[in-house]
Amino acid sequence: MNDLIQKSVRESIAVKQAILSDEDFQQKIGLAAEAMITTFKKGGKVLFCGNGGSAADAQHLAAELSGRFYTDRPPLYAEALHVNTSFVTAVANDYGYDDVFARMVEAAGRAGDVLVAISTSGNSPGIIKAVEKAKQQGMHIVGFTGKTGGKMADLCDILLNVPSSDTPRIQEAHILIGHIICEMVERAMF
Repeated sequence: MNDLIQKSVRESIAVKQAILSDEDFQQKIGLAAEAMITTFKKGGKVLFCGNGGSAADAQHLAAELSGRFYTDRPPLYAEALHVNTSFVTAVANDYGYDDVFARMVEAAGRAGDVLVAISTSGNSPGIIKAVEKAKQQGMHIVGFTGKTGGKMADLCDILLNVPSSDTPRIQEAHILIGHIICEMVERAMF
């Protein structure tokens, strides 16, 4: 059991060390934060989408911005697109699951807003459709993916493709990156 624990911790550290050693990647994290800061300063919003564990990450990061992170301060308009279960199930039933996020982007997204699209593979059909709809609406797209970026690599304005192909390690890094961005946003805004 200890071998598995140590292996997992070592792998997680290795992914984060790779990010720590990559100045270009760090610059992209800063650019993602700047995109959100600009949007919030103009009265815009940041929308998040993801499936499964990435949905949990989307909701987690939206809550850090709309609730609070380190300081008591006014809320920022950030929302995870899957939190209205009646909407999700109605659209999935009437149009198909792959249209759920795109439909909500169409309803809530405006030019200049930011969509944070989270997919460890970068190939989730519903996330791809949301990104395409966001592009049509003039939104900025920040993608959180794994190593290759998948199909999202060519669609995102800023691609944060974690240097790993292992889903749990990618998700661990997504939360670290998301927390860094939230702190940068909070410090700049307040």
